[in-house]
Amino acid sequence: MREPAPTPDSPDLSFGQRLKIQRTRRGMTREVLAGLVGKSASWVKAVENGRLQTPKLAILLRLAEALRLRDLSQLTGDQSMPISLFTGPGHTRLPAVRTAINAMPALTQREAPPVEHLRARLTHAWSARHSSPNHREVLGQLLPDLIEDAQLAAHQVDDRTTRRAAQAVLSEVYALAQFFIAYQPAQDLLWRVAERGMVAAQDSGDLHAIGVASWLMAQAHRDAGDWDAADVVTSQTLALLGRYTDVARTDVAAIHGATLFEDGYTAARRGEIGTAWGRWDAANAVAERLPASYYHPVTSFSRAIMGAHAVTIAVELRAGGESVRQADRASEAPIPSRPRRARHEIEQARAYHLDAQPEAALRVLEAAHEAAPETIRYNGYARRILLEELDERDGRRQRRVSVLAEKMGLLTV
Repeated sequence: MREPAPTPDSPDLSFGQRLKIQRTRRGMTREVLAGLVGKSASWVKAVENGRLQTPKLAILLRLAEALRLRDLSQLTGDQSMPISLFTGPGHTRLPAVRTAINAMPALTQREAPPVEHLRARLTHAWSARHSSPNHREVLGQLLPDLIEDAQLAAHQVDDRTTRRAAQAVLSEVYALAQFFIAYQPAQDLLWRVAERGMVAAQDSGDLHAIGVASWLMAQAHRDAGDWDAADVVTSQTLALLGRYTDVARTDVAAIHGATLFEDGYTAARRGEIGTAWGRWDAANAVAERLPASYYHPVTSFSRAIMGAHAVTIAVELRAGGESVRQADRASEAPIPSRPRRARHEIEQARAYHLDAQPEAALRVLEAAHEAAPETIRYNGYARRILLEELDERDGRRQRRVSVLAEKMGLLTV
């Protein structure tokens, strides 16, 4: 009988063996992983074969980022150093949101509010999210009742047209919930919401709802390291939305553009330069056809966001000089959403960090914290940069890093 293949959890594995297992699980060549962490393929081979020792913390963090690992112990096997990278702390309102998602509307006797009322509340919730520096706190207050009422409406409505409208609203409520749940220790809940959102969107038959659910599903697959699944979702979504390019509503056109960018984002993760920038160009062409002031409430897709998207593509391609050029070019981007503006500033920090400009990286991280503290607190890239900088010997910069890390709660993780 063939012995089972080893897993990274096996206690007798070396660091190099764990690294090789994690790399091959994600279908990465040594060349790709090496490029993502700024090393050579021969260096990766030497580490995997045990000819080089476990790297220092800065490189460990880069490896964990490239492999999309949630915890350094998945590489080191050392449970005494569980530094979580891409999962922030659990929000105090997460249990209430979980309870609402898991509720059974069939057992509720009260009458659901009208679908038009739910749509207005959903619009208000998106607006509140974009304007708040602590958007998870705001959503955590609004979501339990909104989820319960939307589930109730989708269950109770009998009229076929109204039922489809209720399913579309329910799907987009689940999309809002995904923004709250993301980067919290609740992956089971995130997938449950993503799948329910897709089912409700398909039941509604609404192109915009289907596009939003697919956009979020592609992100979930990519962040889980399943790039092939992300490709399938984006290609099918683009094929669907592409049929309606000439007659699409503005919101459908926007989700089409957002999906084009997501396809480019995944290509950039793979190191596919031509495909990544080609998709950015296609998305930008869609953005240019939108009204100048338009801003999609879910995806943030707009003319204003394309500069930020260019920074992300360059950073994911590990192009330090190009990342900084794009970051400088997009530095004054008029992004109306506070959390999305903070996310852009974190991407700028990644660009400067990649280009060995730590002072500039720290400056924009401080700006991101000023714009939306909860965004940076839950962002794995920001956490990784600060963890690396905590080892800095420059006392003045280390003090600045420590102050920001303490504000984020990073020093108590």
